Amino acid sequence: MKDIYKEEEIVVPEGVTVDVKSRVVRVKGPRGTLTKSFTHVDMEIRKVGANKVRLAIWHGGRKHVACLRTIRSHIQNMITGVTKGFLYKMRFVYAHFPINVNISDDSKTVEIRNFLGEKVIRRVQMLEGVTIKHSEAQKDEIILSGNDLENVSQSAASIQQSTLAKNKDIRKFLDGIYVSEKTNIVLED
Repeated sequence: MKDIYKEEEIVVPEGVTVDVKSRVVRVKGPRGTLTKSFTHVDMEIRKVGANKVRLAIWHGGRKHVACLRTIRSHIQNMITGVTKGFLYKMRFVYAHFPINVNISDDSKTVEIRNFLGEKVIRRVQMLEGVTIKHSEAQKDEIILSGNDLENVSQSAASIQQSTLAKNKDIRKFLDGIYVSEKTNIVLED
């Protein structure tokens, strides 16, 4: 059963501008600019008035209509990114061999050493716009920050995936680097 017409609306906050041109959305805010292409989804993306964006689908099936909320969430995350930013905290977990993490290449590369006592050095590149630093408040913690939620979370996932205990019982070997907190850079009062 196809729906004849479905729509979603996004209210753009003050200080943020959203430009839409042929399903390429560009969001500008106090923290910077984010651009994302939604040309792969067949939908109408329009700016309605000064502070509203309307997403619409005509004659869409169930899965096609589900894309409305997904694209709305993507644009909402872009707005949050240019106003507040995203911050992920990751903790080191180890039982015996302390994990040693070095940040190099101007906060763009992470080197993980001594994981489970192994000699191999794991290098993880941060994605575009993501910076990483050691936490001053907490021992064995790193902080990833950036404006693009997808890049920050994918960089955190790449770090976590690089420290998998291979050929071990994962119930016993819990060593690794895990996300402990997800928050915003600019916190609301």
